Amino acid sequence: MRIKGKNFDGEGGEEEEQKLVVGYALTLKKKKSFLQPEFERLACKKGILFVAIDVNLPLSGQGPFDIILHKLLGKEWSDIVEDYRQTHPEVTVIDPPYAIQQLHNRQSMLQDVVDLNLSDFHGRVGVPKQMVIMKDPLSIPDEVAKAGLKLPLVAKPLVVDGSAKSHELFLACDWSSLSELEPPLVLQEFVNHDGILFKIYIVGDAIKVVRRFSLANVNKCRRAKVPGIFPFPRVSSAAASADDADLDPRIAELPPKPLLERLSKELRHRLGLRLFNIDMIREHGTRDIFYVIDINYFPGYGKMPDYEVIFTDFLLTFKKK
Repeated sequence: MRIKGKNFDGEGGEEEEQKLVVGYALTLKKKKSFLQPEFERLACKKGILFVAIDVNLPLSGQGPFDIILHKLLGKEWSDIVEDYRQTHPEVTVIDPPYAIQQLHNRQSMLQDVVDLNLSDFHGRVGVPKQMVIMKDPLSIPDEVAKAGLKLPLVAKPLVVDGSAKSHELFLACDWSSLSELEPPLVLQEFVNHDGILFKIYIVGDAIKVVRRFSLANVNKCRRAKVPGIFPFPRVSSAAASADDADLDPRIAELPPKPLLERLSKELRHRLGLRLFNIDMIREHGTRDIFYVIDINYFPGYGKMPDYEVIFTDFLLTFKKK
């Protein structure tokens, strides 16, 4: 279903213009970063109309929509969207709530990467060894030792709920500091990666890769001198960009395009999602050994170069002929 308007051709005639109507349900912060003026102008020029969804009113009484674009948390909202999907199959929902849910838990988000067989496809992709701690921080050192994980470890909150706290990561450098952590959490072996992280943005079939500065390599000598728990630097901000930095070409080289295409295609299929980004690192001293350390749903596309064009083209793929 589309909204129709009239355009006059200057000779007395007129023709109908069909708009692709995108209903969106986003937080104020997400709306500000995503629906930037330049993006809205380009989308409007291409026949795309963004309409805010009022979450205080029944969704079924709003619209009509061609697409629903959403990123709100909570079971109530998820149930509303899921019910709408069932009763309005003609509307494209980006993305299904049940598919998004698996990325809200760091124990499950990387499982599809583990299940992939990308051991020899223009490189190797894996997941750092990790474990989940649900309770009793005093038992963490023993649990880690039994699991055979090696220090240093990256500590991440188990649940990704959109809060700033759920994105607070810490590096634990010694055994005694492990008991200071707050479960539930995921402990992931730290892989030296020369201080560079690759953020791989997925928008449907499109892939865009940017470099971000990350934590420097940690050696045994340095670890022995700095015991304790240290906060990880945030790498999501544009200020952390490493795309224009003067880097060693061996470090700056992007992961092979065929590898990224295969990985993104497999994950789109397995996750059932169209909008996400993959945080990937290259193991120090190698050229073709990569690790996926995080997957995020509907990331900050406003920080992605050319996002306006890429996202507009993506939405237009849903325009009915």
